[in-house]
Amino acid sequence: MSGTLYLCATPIGNMEDITYRVVRILNEVDLIAAEDTRTSKKLLDRYNINTRVTSYHEHNKIEKAKTLINKLHDGNNIALITDAGTPGISDPGEELVAMCYDENIEVTSLPGAAALITAITMSGQSSRRFVFEAFLPKDKKYRRHVLEELKNETRTIIVYESPHHLKSTLKELESVLGKDRELTITRELTKRHEEKNKTTFEKALEYYEENEPRGEYVLVIAGKSKAMQEEERREMWEETTIKEHMDIYLKQGLDKKEAMKAVAKDRGVSKRDIYKELID
Repeated sequence: MSGTLYLCATPIGNMEDITYRVVRILNEVDLIAAEDTRTSKKLLDRYNINTRVTSYHEHNKIEKAKTLINKLHDGNNIALITDAGTPGISDPGEELVAMCYDENIEVTSLPGAAALITAITMSGQSSRRFVFEAFLPKDKKYRRHVLEELKNETRTIIVYESPHHLKSTLKELESVLGKDRELTITRELTKRHEEKNKTTFEKALEYYEENEPRGEYVLVIAGKSKAMQEEERREMWEETTIKEHMDIYLKQGLDKKEAMKAVAKDRGVSKRDIYKELID
């Protein structure tokens, strides 16, 4: 009978942010696959966990996964941990999980720390609907494509960034989303010097021109509001006359009444205003 792969969430800063269940499983499994064995040793020593550890990271995630799959087939239970947070979230894990499914090997996830959840819940931004972008792509073409998609995103956007690239990423996002778009910048989550700053892109860039970024950042960005969408729609029609605007809808088969209603909605005015303009 095959063993089970346990995805174990580890602290993202404060070493106390680990569950009793994760500690128990790390003690009970036959093997721990860790992103960085040196980093993990500090955590394992803290909780007196003496289970054998092997490396599983970005550069060996495919070949090493095959070895781990064989061990699981032999009946070994394996725990997967990363340097911080939940495996598979901007860290190695998803490929191994997918292979386990292909091989009919049991997989379970032990909940715990995740930087994106920690950040959005304290951000003051809407948490009802959000999209997680993690680190923006390094490939320039793909990066432009993603940024263009985010331009009209109405959900809250979560982006990870390192201190070395924070300013350039803020400038890119500002150029797409606008200098007045609100965001909350969080850093050093759960640590002693944790910070969160609700601001705008313009103010954030001014701040980091004078203050060098330090630590790992999570950006929680407000989505495009309904007011922004309506304003953009009105601006789009500013170069078009009312008559030209009406003709567009009349050619689509709408009658005059329906066309006036559609034009009024596009321009953010009343149907009476459109009628008066046409009569004049």
